[in-house]
Amino acid sequence: MLIKSADVRKAKNNKPFIAFTFQDKSGQIDGKFWDAKEEDIERFLAGTVVMVSGKREMYQNNPQLRITKMRTAREGEPVSPEQFMERAPMRTEEMVDEINQTLFQITSAPINRIVRFILNKYHKAFFDFPAAKRHHHAFPGGLSYHTISILRMAKTVAENYPSVNTSLLYGGVILHDIGKTVELSGSLSTEYTLKGNLIGHIVLLDEEITKACEALKISDDTEDVILLKHVILAHHGKMEFGSPVVPHLLEAEIIHHLDNLDASINMIDTALQRTTEGTFSERIFGLDNRTFYKPNHQKLPE
Repeated sequence: MLIKSADVRKAKNNKPFIAFTFQDKSGQIDGKFWDAKEEDIERFLAGTVVMVSGKREMYQNNPQLRITKMRTAREGEPVSPEQFMERAPMRTEEMVDEINQTLFQITSAPINRIVRFILNKYHKAFFDFPAAKRHHHAFPGGLSYHTISILRMAKTVAENYPSVNTSLLYGGVILHDIGKTVELSGSLSTEYTLKGNLIGHIVLLDEEITKACEALKISDDTEDVILLKHVILAHHGKMEFGSPVVPHLLEAEIIHHLDNLDASINMIDTALQRTTEGTFSERIFGLDNRTFYKPNHQKLPE
């Protein structure tokens, strides 16, 4: 497996241990390496491929690995981290094309120019980064795939509700999480950067919109710019969830709910993929530690 993260901590007896998150293409699992020596801490770093022996157990209704033996990969064994990483179910070229096609539907000149400017600036990272460190779309390409999933739902909403400002809605969706290209360290061994921890992706993107306005000579007092900033600042829905403001625009409310819906579906789907039919999933931290039932779809005897 690939070591996705390796956090050195102190046990109650004051001895160091390593809290691992392991990953392969089937998902992630946590495990603790007790009584870790200095050479273990130096050897088992995030981004390293390892062979692990242990037992899968349940702790507080979440699966974890009790490690009995662990070593780094040997010559002749798979050592490339990419071999153990899930990827977005769309090719990068397909995602780039879908985003580009949507840009033609943003008819507000200020919003279109700002979106194109920021997309060009963070193009590589946007199509390579995960959407989160752990909870949803936490795989390379997850950020752009999450964005496209929301865009598709947003287009259906716009078809059903003609009052929606599609330029604002689509522009807000495309930009809403691009700040994560600064908030997170990348797709391999994803961690929060200093700016990510101290500022966060919402405020970081607000700053990027201001910088884009300066570069493009667009007044940030223009109403479309203010509206665009609002849908970004409000997309977490509540101040306690990290939004500096709550939604006060129809499009801001829509983006908040679609963002939450897509993230929730992805978290549930991921948990159910590791769940046996007829049983409940592990607890999902991002969904109030709820468990979800996987129906038994085995055919009944005829």
